[in-house]
Formats: sequence, structure tokens, C-alpha cells
Amino acid sequence: MDASTGQQNDAFAGEARGELSPRTARALWCGSAGLVIAALGIPVTVAGAEDGRRLIVATALVLVQTGALRWQTRAPVPVLVANTATGIAVWALLPAVTLTGALLAAQVTLCVLSATRARRVSLWALAAMCLPVPLAFGAGGSAGPAVYVLAVVLAWTLGQWRKAQQERMRAEMRRAVVEERARIARDVHDVVAHTLSVMVIQAGAADDVFSQRPDQARQALRDIEVAARSALGELRLTFRAFGPEAGEDATGEPRTPGPSLTRLDELADTVRATGMTVHVYHEGAADGLPAAVDRTAYRIIQEALTNTLRHAVGADEVSVRVRDEGHCLEITVVDNGRTAQGPSAGAGAGRGLVGMKERTRLVGGSLHAGPRPGGGFEVAARLPVERAS
Repeated sequence: MDASTGQQNDAFAGEARGELSPRTARALWCGSAGLVIAALGIPVTVAGAEDGRRLIVATALVLVQTGALRWQTRAPVPVLVANTATGIAVWALLPAVTLTGALLAAQVTLCVLSATRARRVSLWALAAMCLPVPLAFGAGGSAGPAVYVLAVVLAWTLGQWRKAQQERMRAEMRRAVVEERARIARDVHDVVAHTLSVMVIQAGAADDVFSQRPDQARQALRDIEVAARSALGELRLTFRAFGPEAGEDATGEPRTPGPSLTRLDELADTVRATGMTVHVYHEGAADGLPAAVDRTAYRIIQEALTNTLRHAVGADEVSVRVRDEGHCLEITVVDNGRTAQGPSAGAGAGRGLVGMKERTRLVGGSLHAGPRPGGGFEVAARLPVERAS
């Protein structure tokens, strides 16, 4: 996880400095060099057909421009200066070639500079590219300067558009990374908090009956082992970004199933092992649920049961009701305990409730949690369901 995050951060930093991957830089060079050779090489060949010496010099200058484009992503400012100077030289040798055409390589470099460097630098480059405008008056009349300025501004604008596009993409990637980190944090919290709560209660029970009822103490220890193994399996599943096969882990063993309502009875059994009475009611099919809704429903129930174990004073019974209404899934978890008072009790429960509400919000649902008028605590969630037709 740390390595991948570091690589992503390095990639963001490289893009922010205007650095492109070698493959992208090479493709950009080939494309821009081909454009300059096709769009400028042909007019130069035609205009210099009657003067072989000028044609040779102009052709060499065009080749210098295309060669300089190889470094336009690494050092766009020097390349822009070189291509501007050689472009003006080509136009001076062959006036039949328009100034706009002669400076095509410089315009390409200006576009790259605008896309990869700070806006202040690109504005200075744009202003510098407008300096040769008076030269266009003698070659193209009143239309010459207008065409040249339009081409230069268009090249700069295209670079700015590309830069804005890249910034949006980087912002979306950063947001995706943040959301993924938050999701992993919620999953880890749910797995660890629930399992540790069960293990603490079972360990206390084993200690109480260790001498008088060793068989019951051994059963509690076995339950602790099962809970710990289950938690480790879920944590491996959470942190596994890639695997050899969809159904096996790196050792070739079957992967632990992910959080799903199909494992609700298994979840209830872990709570029952602590001595808590757990009633589970299913209404409706509750099958064919979207993966996000299925996972969210399981995590909400898991966190609600964990809060019952940790914070419901005197609770010995909890009921879980899952009702599938077709267009939405309703979840209700009710216990018969008293909500613990004091800062130590409220801190953990508050974080758990915040996590449940955030999970519900991400799937477009709603959640209510609070004490019941007649006693006990209730968690009620409503998750919209969009099944594939």
C-alpha cells in the first residue's frame, strides 16, 4: 500500500513539474516532427526549387527544428528560442514561405510549454512570440499579422486547455485515492473493532470459568481463535490489491469471502458466542443486490452489533431485521440495553456512527441512530437498490 501510494505521489509530482513519461515524450516528438516536416518541408522545397543553395540551407534549418523538438518537453524555453530563430531564418531565406508557416515548430513548442509550465512562463513566451508580428506586414499585407497572431494564440490556448484537462484528471485521481484510503480505514475499523470486542468478552468469560468449567473456557478460547482467523482473512482481503487468481490467495488457498449479507448468520454467531442473544429476521429475497449495497448493509449491521457489545450497558438481546422492498433495502438493529454515559463511552460509539452514516451516504441512503423511547438503542438504515434488469 505504501509503495503504490508513493508511486502515485511521485507521478503527481512529475506531472506537476511538466515531466512526461519517455513513451509519451517520444510519441509527442514523432508527431510534432512529422507535422513540421509535412507542413513546412513541402513549402520550403517548392519555394527553394529555383535556388539550390538556399534550399539546402533552409532544409537544414527545418531539420534542426525537428531535431530540437526532441527536447521540447524537457527544456521548452530553449527549444522555443532555437525554433523561433531558425524559423525566422527560413522565412528570411525563402520569403515565399509565410512567417506563420516558417514558425510552425515554434508554435508547436509554445503549445507544449503552455501545457507543461507555469502560466506566468507561458504568458511571457506568448508575448515573445508576438514580437515578430511587424515582420509579417511586409510579407502578407494586413492579413499576414492577423493570421500569425491567431496561430500563436491558438497554439497557446490549446496548451492551456490540455493543462486544465491534466489538472482535472490529477484532481480526480487524488480524490479517488483519498476515497479509497477512507474506505480501507472504515473496513479496518469495522473488522478490528468488532473482532476485538468479541474477543475481549470471550476472554473475560473464559477467565471467569477457567477453574470451575474448563470445557467452557476451552470453547471460549476456540471461539477467540476462530474470530481472530476470520478477522485476519478479512484484513488480507481488504489489503490485497492484486492476486494470482480471483478465487485464491498467493498461497493457493481459497480466499476468505468478502463482507456480504450471505454471511449475516456467521456474523450473528460470533456475537452469540459472547452470550448475547441475537435474533435475525429476513423479509424479502435480498438477493441480486449491487455489491456496494450488499457490502454496506453488512458493515452497518456489523458496526451496530459491535456498538451493542461495547456500549449498551446491560444488553443481553439484540434483533437484526433485513427487509428487501425491491427498490430499497431496510436494515434495523435494536438492542435492549442502556446507552453508556460518559466521555469514554461516547468516543468510540461516535466514530462508529460517523462511519455508518458515511457508508450510507456513499450509496445514496439514509441512516438514523439513537436511543428508543422505551429503552434500548436502534440503528435504522434505508439503502436504495438499483438492480440490473
